[in-house]
Amino acid sequence: MKIFVESIDQGIWDSIENGPFIPKLKKNGSFIAKPWSQWTNEECKMAKLDCTAQNIIASALDTNEFFRISKCKTAKTHSKLLMGTLMNQRK
Repeated sequence: MKIFVESIDQGIWDSIENGPFIPKLKKNGSFIAKPWSQWTNEECKMAKLDCTAQNIIASALDTNEFFRISKCKTAKTHSKLLMGTLMNQRK
């Protein structure tokens, strides 16, 4: 799957492994999530990679597996849930 995803965009695989890109602002010495209305075009493009990753994963699943991951919010959580299931099946 990694090769397929990276052939589309390496940023998609990064989103699966490390979680979604969330633009941040430095405020009072700490970083906070940047309001969506202030995102640059590049930040929008980077944030969209997680949506693309979720779509790729969901499209590869049968109905039962799809419903198992449907409540996950990120591609990383999709991947972790599916990998956990796969590991349990191998035992």
